[in-house]
Amino acid sequence: MTVLVTGSAGHLGEALMLTLRRAGRDAVGLDVRSSPFTDLVGSIADRAFVARSMRGITAVVHAATLHKPHVGTHTRQQFVDTNVTGTLNLLEEAGSAGARAFVFTSTTSTFGRALVPPEGAPAAWITEEVAPVPKNIYGVTKVAAEDLCQLFQRIQGLPCLVLRTSRFFPEEDDQAGVRDAYDDGNVKANELLYRRADIADIVDAHLLALERAPQIGFGKYIISATTPFSRDDLAELRTDAAAVVRRHVPAFEEVYSRRGWRMFPGIDRVYVNARAREELGWQPRYDFGFVMARLERGEDPRSELAREVGAKGYHGPGEARPYWTRGPTEPA
Repeated sequence: MTVLVTGSAGHLGEALMLTLRRAGRDAVGLDVRSSPFTDLVGSIADRAFVARSMRGITAVVHAATLHKPHVGTHTRQQFVDTNVTGTLNLLEEAGSAGARAFVFTSTTSTFGRALVPPEGAPAAWITEEVAPVPKNIYGVTKVAAEDLCQLFQRIQGLPCLVLRTSRFFPEEDDQAGVRDAYDDGNVKANELLYRRADIADIVDAHLLALERAPQIGFGKYIISATTPFSRDDLAELRTDAAAVVRRHVPAFEEVYSRRGWRMFPGIDRVYVNARAREELGWQPRYDFGFVMARLERGEDPRSELAREVGAKGYHGPGEARPYWTRGPTEPA
């Protein structure tokens, strides 16, 4: 199997290319930017370029995208060109080439306004059955791309799996209030309870999706660290998250105390990865309890892959500012 990885100069793309090549697998990197992991430089919005790139390819991992941070630096048309037209080009050419698997990297941002319950309501329990309510052009175009994947599986028989990934980027939080109130490591540890994953686990999910796609045909999966919470915790999570975490992972208090860290006062949503674990055979390691144990031993809580890939930032036209330097009133 020869795998085309789009977005190979980016954070996930590089991690995928590193992992595939170290496993001795044939992998071709594609991106608009050159990098040590990019073999083909060009835009997925260019149909002719995509057609040339698909020669000899038997599987695609489509990680290239304009991200949420680009909402402040790119036009809506650019989002459509990259996230929708680019995905359509890849699907059409993958189908014509007889590809055996197509894995699309989507995002939990597609859920949009469905993620935040009304004031006084319990935290939201987010499974694949929750209907997306996109709140910006990023979410709209990712949902459209997901629908294209389903269409091509139905009309052409191209096996397509959609992975809705939670946060895994190493950059600082995009909200100034969070950055000012919490240490960055504190934020990321808190998020592992409900909305974050380590990139090593994200990569594992993609590789499993490549293997399982021909048998499954089409499916959407939430890819996030396994939460310790249950539905019974949702009401209290909204008002006293620390009390709930204390019940499930009591060791966290001492670990946090030594570092001067704090739990968020409340948690508004919980991503549930049960379907990915059951249908893909995915076994994520870097959950909150695992990371607490590593911190307790004085070890780096990140995977070796996360440390190696590091931070990439988000470029814009003319190398615009990374998103975490935007002011609080700029688009998000």
